Amino acid sequence: MKILLIFLTFYLISGQSFSLSSLHVTGYSGGSLLVDSGKLWFRANVKCMNKLPEWTNIMNNTKHDKWISVGQFTLFQNNEGNLTIYIRDLKEHDAGGYWIGVLYKWGIDMTLHVEEDLCCKVSKRVMVNIGETAYFSCEYSQNHINDPKIIFKEEKDSIEMIYSRWKKKERFSISDDEHKHIFSVRITAVTPDDGGVYLCGVWINRDSYSYSIINNVHLHIMSE
Repeated sequence: MKILLIFLTFYLISGQSFSLSSLHVTGYSGGSLLVDSGKLWFRANVKCMNKLPEWTNIMNNTKHDKWISVGQFTLFQNNEGNLTIYIRDLKEHDAGGYWIGVLYKWGIDMTLHVEEDLCCKVSKRVMVNIGETAYFSCEYSQNHINDPKIIFKEEKDSIEMIYSRWKKKERFSISDDEHKHIFSVRITAVTPDDGGVYLCGVWINRDSYSYSIINNVHLHIMSE
């Protein structure tokens, strides 16, 4: 409650307009969640994250770079300039309400639901030689048969969307077997830059640009 009062005091002093909205998202125990707030990062302003209803402080950071991590929680600026929330290794006790805000600018309430599904606890390692074709598959819950499948990649200070039905990338392709609840990823003529951690996801909330990350794939590129 102290944090809330401090924030409201700052808000009243600043005289800035304040917009409050709500998000409802679902992730899977053992998986991760990626949520685009739809609101700007604002480099020069403090970012805050609290667990409701106790207003337990998770993050109250004065850093103004593009990537802030505390434990399993990360806030970062995506390519559109929006603040994006990334929560890793979800547990049942992570479910509940959250408040995320940028001081003087905006705040949102986010309600997180965490479900159990054996599909979504897989971390894989794939090794392939330079110039060869890399293959890996990602299993998903039957609840997401009709949801768009997406591949992200962890970069130094961001998580980039690599491939989806509306964003194609040369040498990458996805095929979806809806009967087996598996989509397969193919990367041809791999280069050293293709190595890294890929996140297999599904688009779970089209209003809030929210993605459930169901599998992590560590792709290692070897020289022959």
